Parts: sequence; structure tokens; C-alpha cells
Amino acid sequence: MSVDKQTVAKIAGLARIKMGDEELERMVPELNNILDWVEQLGEVDVTGVEPMTAVIPNTLRLRDDVVDADPLTGGGKRDDVIANAPAAEHGFFGVPKVIE
Repeated sequence: MSVDKQTVAKIAGLARIKMGDEELERMVPELNNILDWVEQLGEVDVTGVEPMTAVIPNTLRLRDDVVDADPLTGGGKRDDVIANAPAAEHGFFGVPKVIE
């Protein structure tokens, strides 16, 4: 695949990037080099290679999800929170209708 000056101008327009004629001319070989490199990557045999999300193994440090673990910030405070609401409906915050 190869790009020309018109293609670069179209891409710049879609990206809302203002480019002069000199800049467009300079970008043509750069984009063509990038596309050639991507084509080379497509030729690499990756059969048997597992997909990775990172180059190092990552494990998340998780905590147990316990309701009411902290008496100040834990669960069971719905009625106290709803008491501050200007309009409560069925145990939830009431909000005005925004779609007509």
C-alpha cells in the first residue's frame, strides 16, 4: 500500500491538522515507511505465540468485597443518604426528566 500527497492531505483534513505543501510532501515518504514496516510485521510467523497484555506478568492486588466492613463508609446507609435528597423515589434519587 502506498500513499500520495492527496491521501496525506485527506488524512490531515480528517484529523483537523493544517499542513502546508512542504509538510505534505515530507509526510508522504514517512507514512509510506510506516506502512512498509507494518507490512513487514504482518509477515512474521506468530503461530503458537500467546497474546500478551504486557511484557511483564501483572497480578492485581485484590481485597475481599465485604459489605459493612467499615461502619462509617460501609453499606446500610441508604436511608441516611436519601434523607438529604431533594426528591427521593422508591429509595433512589429522583432526577428531573431531560428527554422530551
